[in-house]
Amino acid sequence: MLASIFLKTVLDRWKGWLIALVSLLGLLVLAMWAYNSIDLGVYAGLPAVYRSIIGISADADVGSLSINALVASYGAMTLAAMAFAMGAASIAGEERKGTLGLLLANPRSRTQVLVSKAAALVLLTTLSVLTLWAGTVATAAVLGVSIAGMDVGALCFHLLLNSLFYGFLALAIGGWTGNRGAAIGTSTAVMVVSFFAVGVLPLIKGATPYLKIFPWHYFTGNDPLLRGVDWGDIGVLFAACVVFAVVAVVGVNRRDLKSQSVGTTMLDRLRSNPMTEKFVGRLAGSARVSGIWAKTASEYQVHLIIAGAAMFLMMGVMLGPLYAAIPAETFAAFDSFPKEMIALFGGGNMTTPEGFYQLETFGMMLPIAVMVVAIAIGAGALAGEESNRTMGLLLANPIKRSRVVLAKAWTMTLFSMLVGFATFAGVSVGSVLGRLGMNIGNIAAACVLGMLVGLVFGTLALALSAGIGNKKTAVFGAIGAGIVLHMFNGLGAISNTVADFVALSPFHYYLGNDPLNNGMDWGNAAVLAAICVLLIGMSVLLFQRRDLQQGD
Repeated sequence: MLASIFLKTVLDRWKGWLIALVSLLGLLVLAMWAYNSIDLGVYAGLPAVYRSIIGISADADVGSLSINALVASYGAMTLAAMAFAMGAASIAGEERKGTLGLLLANPRSRTQVLVSKAAALVLLTTLSVLTLWAGTVATAAVLGVSIAGMDVGALCFHLLLNSLFYGFLALAIGGWTGNRGAAIGTSTAVMVVSFFAVGVLPLIKGATPYLKIFPWHYFTGNDPLLRGVDWGDIGVLFAACVVFAVVAVVGVNRRDLKSQSVGTTMLDRLRSNPMTEKFVGRLAGSARVSGIWAKTASEYQVHLIIAGAAMFLMMGVMLGPLYAAIPAETFAAFDSFPKEMIALFGGGNMTTPEGFYQLETFGMMLPIAVMVVAIAIGAGALAGEESNRTMGLLLANPIKRSRVVLAKAWTMTLFSMLVGFATFAGVSVGSVLGRLGMNIGNIAAACVLGMLVGLVFGTLALALSAGIGNKKTAVFGAIGAGIVLHMFNGLGAISNTVADFVALSPFHYYLGNDPLNNGMDWGNAAVLAAICVLLIGMSVLLFQRRDLQQGD
């Protein structure tokens, strides 16, 4: 065993961070190249206040927009996700795998183990941000993109503290509860809600003071890209990290640690209730295929609940009244925004309810919500069972490997459908509450297509899990592909060269036909469904041909 827990953690985790960085830097090069071909006159007519909002100074090249789009949005969300995934795995993840006892068997206290894990988190996050900073400056220099008047270093400093905020939040929750799912789910919800609030609240009169409630405000609120470091915001994020670290230490030392995850699931609670015991017993069946999908559903119920609740309430119900409260003149000003900027976030016309929901809910949030659930199940379905040493128990039953894969795929599909339905219900209710008059059939079409495009990357994670047997590779591979292909599809709207290849991106078949206005495109739905079926079929073949592992 490695002598240093810190070194072991770094060696276990560096590959995931590297994959994320390579994906972001590749997208940065592509974005700068595409934006560099745009006429600066596109932005000349925008008021100074709106140029400030999108991060473009008066003397900056249009290509610099890619820094704001890639570093402050895609980059920030990606690094925050990497940080809270690592934070959640630090204690709760070790408990789930049953390996925390091995760490504590060494002459190390609980606090020392936690500090070593936290130090590894800080190191990998810092190196990633520094690499992104250097890569941004180098790419701009090579492509001849002016970044005059933009403080990339200040933005990256805020990015570092923002990422660590979510990492230490997950560390605190995992350390206090020992529940990795709750740590990841809560951190994801805080990030998504905060990102959404910081984007929408400034549009509502009198709502600006409430921005300080949301952590994302301390990342971008003072626009560090143009104004430099805001030490007050940095101080808030740093103080929060310190508080979370203290909470994590107290939580780890106050409770009995688990030798392996043994929590009571929703299925267990339903079985123990006399009113539902008979029905659930028949539904779950024995330890065969029906039992496998029910077991998987119980394991990932937290992901479903958080994703479904966020899409129903925050991204659905609340947006209707919010849209109705935003003054019409605000939307008129936003209508002059260049399509090049809007395209990166899914497109949409802010002057219509459909365009507003497309930009805020359907452009990024619905695919992300489905992907969070589907990729977690797809990656954990097979490789997760192997790393947890439970695959042997499943295959000890008289069932084929193919039946195991199909049972897991069914759970993933069902959960993706439920997230899509929660979004449909939320947007429909929001439309009614806001008296927006949106077409229910078109909302359903957008939700079905959003569910399918998210499921594509879930089935990709399933295929990687089946073929490689490594959960981390499956997760990061699917997420990396999702980020690259989403960005690639957005760049197709601003670059004729990229536009010739956008059909290679699944996202082209999602919003390409504008389903919120034009309804379902069954051809696009068929393409997405066919990709899912193909990847599930590949998963079956790959899983049948591979020697399975007994653990990590």
